[in-house]
Amino acid sequence: MNEIAVLGAGSWGAALARLLAARGHRVRVWDRDERAAASVASVTPSPEGDAELGVLVVAANPAEAVTGAVAAVFVVPSHALREVARAAAPALSPATTIVSATKGLEIPSLMRMSEVLLDELGAGAPVVVLAGPSFAAEVARGVPTSVAAASAEESLARGVQELFMGETFRVYTNPDVIGVELGGALKNVIAIAAGICDGLGFGDNTRGALLTRGLTEITRLGVALGAKRDTFYGLAGLGDLVATSASPLSRNRHVGEEIGKGKSLEKVLAEMTQVAEGVRTTRAALHLARRQGVEMPITEQVYAVLFEEKDPRVAIRDLMVRRPRGEVW
Repeated sequence: MNEIAVLGAGSWGAALARLLAARGHRVRVWDRDERAAASVASVTPSPEGDAELGVLVVAANPAEAVTGAVAAVFVVPSHALREVARAAAPALSPATTIVSATKGLEIPSLMRMSEVLLDELGAGAPVVVLAGPSFAAEVARGVPTSVAAASAEESLARGVQELFMGETFRVYTNPDVIGVELGGALKNVIAIAAGICDGLGFGDNTRGALLTRGLTEITRLGVALGAKRDTFYGLAGLGDLVATSASPLSRNRHVGEEIGKGKSLEKVLAEMTQVAEGVRTTRAALHLARRQGVEMPITEQVYAVLFEEKDPRVAIRDLMVRRPRGEVW
């Protein structure tokens, strides 16, 4: 029975903790909200397939959670990752595999989540990124799900694959950490745009065009930052983009939809109990694109709607009337 730490007991952290326990692991769960961690640990996991029954327990703090763990899964919001990693660092063994399951970009550093972890845990920390189309509620129900485990070291990715993979949760390995991580973060911006279009009452023509052109600009930035183009047509790119932009389970699509219906960003966020990472990511993505000299017109308009009070209909019109150009350039 492997000892695994799960840091963060929100919906995604809870789903992963229970998944790991169902795979026969002993899982120590920590969350700033002790009640959330206790809620996760109170559920008796059902073993998956032939796996022996695992165990879920609550840890008092991040250091206690990671002590002796073969893997530490970070599932806290992006703005809290650095603080939690710093708290866990003194108790981490160099042999502990670090799994980043947080999607986003840090502000103001514009670092990817794996870069934040390496910054706090040391450049040689064995970090693996986990991303793909994986709504927590569906993973918790045992809905068949596939994700990517990304690391430049294949042995690390395969280790995470072995820990997580089972009858309902399939894990593919991928060497492109930058692409997998950026795909998982930037698709949330496009999902907000998709929600805005739905809130305005637009149809399938609009969504089809938006996702296609959204994937184009995500790929454009990713390649400029060193990612492989093909990664964006995989699980953490196209797969996650389609799921997040179309599903009623998507927090980011929900934010956009409510704004499209006329609500302010402040009101929408005040009514939510969970974090929509795409809001912060929009700000970071635009700054990152400008720093790289990369054109991201959809991201620019989402930023203007979220942070500059631009009318969503005017934003859509401005996208449509840009100067004519070829589709491939």
